[in-house]
Amino acid sequence: MKTSTQSRRITYIDKQSIPHTFVVADGSNLLDIAQAHDLEMEGACGGSCACSTCHVIVTDTNFCAKPGAPLTADDIGHDGVSGTEPAEDLGPPEEFYDRIPEPSDDENDMLDLAFGLTETSRLGCQIVMCKELDGLTVRLPGMTRNLQASDFDGGGGSGSGDGGGGGV
Repeated sequence: MKTSTQSRRITYIDKQSIPHTFVVADGSNLLDIAQAHDLEMEGACGGSCACSTCHVIVTDTNFCAKPGAPLTADDIGHDGVSGTEPAEDLGPPEEFYDRIPEPSDDENDMLDLAFGLTETSRLGCQIVMCKELDGLTVRLPGMTRNLQASDFDGGGGSGSGDGGGGGV
């Protein structure tokens, strides 16, 4: 049986600057991939674009092999994760960042709540792996803030109010 799903490479640089490279299927989002591989990415809203705890910073590094290159024994450790040498940033990340579809208004609103916001910040739940993103590298910020859209419903006061929540 022939399948149309292709394998893609994604590298996460964790909070300790250690790269972790995975081979993933088209259609997987960065939050789900990180959680499936036990990386520290909370995703408090479950990937519904209603918080900023899956904040990632799109970056280019010298760690990730050329897109489409086959994995070698040197690329992956015994646990399916890349080696432990810290990655070194080589330059501006615009090349990959510009390949990602524009963020929605909802994503931009949540990014405004993110700790350590940069020009290439995105929410991991909103980045879906595809051919154009093969070889993508993202850095996990040093901290996250667990502020959600629901924290702002009803004016945020603790006094009177109907608490009806009016959704986002």
